[in-house]
Amino acid sequence: MQSERKVNVSFLCQRCLQPLKLDSSFSSLGEHTLAELSLPVTISPEVDLEAAVIDHFVPQFQLDDSGNGINGFTLLGTQREPGDLSHFMKVTASLFDTLSSNSEIDHPLCEECTDMLIDLMDQQLKLMEDEWDDYKNFLERLKTESFEENIEVLNKELKDLLIEEERLKFELSNAQQEEKAISLDLEEQKKNSEKLDIEEVRYWKEYTKHRNEYILIEEEFKSLNCQLAYTKGQLEKLKKTNVFNATFHIWHSGHFGTINNFKLGRLPSAPVDWSEINAAWGQTALLLSALANKMNLKFEKYRLVPYGNHSYIEVISEQKVLPLFGSGGFKFLWDNKFDSAMAAFLECLQQFKEEVEKGRSGFCLPYRMENGRLEDSGTGNSFSVKIQFNSEEQWTKALKFLLTNLKWGLAWVSNELAHEKEYFVF
Repeated sequence: MQSERKVNVSFLCQRCLQPLKLDSSFSSLGEHTLAELSLPVTISPEVDLEAAVIDHFVPQFQLDDSGNGINGFTLLGTQREPGDLSHFMKVTASLFDTLSSNSEIDHPLCEECTDMLIDLMDQQLKLMEDEWDDYKNFLERLKTESFEENIEVLNKELKDLLIEEERLKFELSNAQQEEKAISLDLEEQKKNSEKLDIEEVRYWKEYTKHRNEYILIEEEFKSLNCQLAYTKGQLEKLKKTNVFNATFHIWHSGHFGTINNFKLGRLPSAPVDWSEINAAWGQTALLLSALANKMNLKFEKYRLVPYGNHSYIEVISEQKVLPLFGSGGFKFLWDNKFDSAMAAFLECLQQFKEEVEKGRSGFCLPYRMENGRLEDSGTGNSFSVKIQFNSEEQWTKALKFLLTNLKWGLAWVSNELAHEKEYFVF
């Protein structure tokens, strides 16, 4: 006969999840006993209240899902189909199902968890007894008090509370209206804030633009100040500068008189190119014309026309032009017009001398001029400015005297300009 197959099944405590060792007496429960345990328990309302408190008291560490979801407990060991469970397993499972269904506490429980639960229930029972004593004492006190006085006091308190309620309702209504007004004002302020934000953005854009313009204008202003300072410096420098002296420099180079470094004259030992002589005559004509204009002097017979190295003199009465320039060799130059132009220039210089000496005693040019000749007062010798029937040495000497007289006239006009603080610009 084949021996019955053993099933190793155990249960877990539904609180601490520790394995349980069941007593062997659980296997002796019969179907009649199980049926009696399954009957609903009928208790009085007072007892039901206390039982409900105990049944619903569950500690914090309770596990809700205890078992496989069918019988409300957990099986350990080899799992088998429900039809293969032993009679012991079936009886024990039925017992634990019955206990779990009659309360909200899952079974089975170990001994320690059971003792702990009993202690908690004892504490709950003590609290309930104390509360019951409080209710009992309060009930006894109510029985001894006068209900009429309490009703009057309560009615007065109720009336006061109703008045307070009306007042609070009125305040609440005012507060709600004020809240609405504040909400509307808040919305308006939000709109104004948005507008101000937009205005602020536009303001900063314009500020940045104007700031850049200001920086550019400030830089331009500083630049103009620098230019103004430079211009003032130049003006002060020009005020101290004589225009005639700066423009016309009359000096000498050996036997030659020079004007702006152009030699006026020729020597056999030092021939000078005619282009340089003509340029010197152009500078000389320009200087005498400028001095005459400064003095508002108009020559009676002639008009000087400075034209560089091709300057000339117009004879006003004859409508004739006298060239103040020459060309070719000195020995073969028989140009009466050039000689006439140099004599006319000397006559204009003589007229300028007479204008200067009018009413101004003490000023006199160093060389006397007459009939196209210049006389040296120291030796009494005179020299002609014409080329015909003249030597290069004497002609060069006469031109040097002419430039010397012109330099003296320039010095006199410059002195007058310094006193009058007038400046002439060509």
